[in-house]
Amino acid sequence: MSTFSGLNTAYTGLVASQKGLDVVGQNIANANTVGYTRQRVTTSPVSAVLTVNGASQVGQGVSVDGIARLGSNQLDAQVRSTSAASGYWSARSDALSTLETGLQEPGANGLSTQLQEFWASWQDLSNNAGDSAPGAALLQKASALATRIGDGYRALDTQWSQTRSNLGGMVSQLNSAASQVADLNVQIRTTLAAGGSANELIDQRDTLTNTIAGLVGGTVRDLGNGMVDVVVGGNAIVSGGTSRAVQAAGAESLADTITGQSVSLEFSSSPGTPIALDGGSIAGTISVLTPANASATGGAIAEAAASYNAFATDLATKVNAIHETGVTTNGVTGLDFFGFTAGVPAAEGLTVIPTSSAGVATGTVGGGPYDGSNADAISQLGSASTSPDKLWSGFVSGIGAATQSVLQQSSLADFASTSAQGAQQSNSGVSLDEENVNLLTYQHAYQGAARVMTAMDQMLDVLINHTGIVGI
Repeated sequence: MSTFSGLNTAYTGLVASQKGLDVVGQNIANANTVGYTRQRVTTSPVSAVLTVNGASQVGQGVSVDGIARLGSNQLDAQVRSTSAASGYWSARSDALSTLETGLQEPGANGLSTQLQEFWASWQDLSNNAGDSAPGAALLQKASALATRIGDGYRALDTQWSQTRSNLGGMVSQLNSAASQVADLNVQIRTTLAAGGSANELIDQRDTLTNTIAGLVGGTVRDLGNGMVDVVVGGNAIVSGGTSRAVQAAGAESLADTITGQSVSLEFSSSPGTPIALDGGSIAGTISVLTPANASATGGAIAEAAASYNAFATDLATKVNAIHETGVTTNGVTGLDFFGFTAGVPAAEGLTVIPTSSAGVATGTVGGGPYDGSNADAISQLGSASTSPDKLWSGFVSGIGAATQSVLQQSSLADFASTSAQGAQQSNSGVSLDEENVNLLTYQHAYQGAARVMTAMDQMLDVLINHTGIVGI
């Protein structure tokens, strides 16, 4: 190796060490950047140049081949998969928790308490038939009960509408993420084709594909040219440099679900064809917006609304059936106590027909003005084996059990997602201890290469400026 060749070898060492220091600095600077994947300089030795006489030669230094991104496709896929499951169960648990809280059971404002007060008012009236005060108290309790049923149903209507609105926001987020992934695909392909490093761009794209997975699940397919496809339900939402917009379609209100309309996600270019989702918060949200069905396995909100209507129908029908057989203090019989719209009594609201105690059928025909036997018979509905109270209690218990089950599923899914992210971070995250060691390594390597150049410079100085000078 010539002296000048030695300078070049030392120079390549300087360049490699400098590049290593630059990459270490980038890692340290992004130690707390979400989605950043640590990098390393990849190098290889430069082979010796063959000489004419075949004499052994030393290599020509080191070549900086690129900057490797130390990620794992397997761990990345695991993060996306668990994010999809976590998003799905999180959306369902949020909806059911809100629904359960709205029941206010047990509590003073819950229907169970108001039902007990309603039956107790009938009992008081049966003991004081013909007295206007117990009758007025009964009508007040009945009105409060009817109002509470209507408020509960309206709360479900509001929750359904809010959830539907949130779905629209998720769809907008999904479209934005898909569009950005397509744009980054083009940038990454162009950068790699020009021989540049696209590591930071790939990090941004991976963060966006994780967002997509959390919304609708899906898989990522590497095309091998720096670009990826994102596939949801067997259809590409991102294909190379293009993305396909999606939209939420179907029911716009809780009332629409009563007619059987459902909510679905579809490509804007293919309306009427629902996308089969792999998971994610959008899938979870759609699942709680579906209509009720005969097997009571429909959307949680619509099923709760159907239960309110069933309870209101049962309550009004049973009270009216006994009230119609009774007689008022004025001798009038055949009167209903509750007025309601068949099929949707909670949605349309129960009404209390009597406007005063004189309109309440407290006794039986021929029992006299102070007969309270009919009021007593109505009060016994609360303790019957088929009472409206038991129907309501079964509904509340069902909501509680379903909420508890979904919360457990959500907790398990969150744990799996957190574990997957932890494994990914352990593999691709920046360790400041490791980077400090690398910093020292490259620093000393740089100093060593510089020392070699100094030694070569001194040798050349002697060779050029002092060789052949005699007497010095």
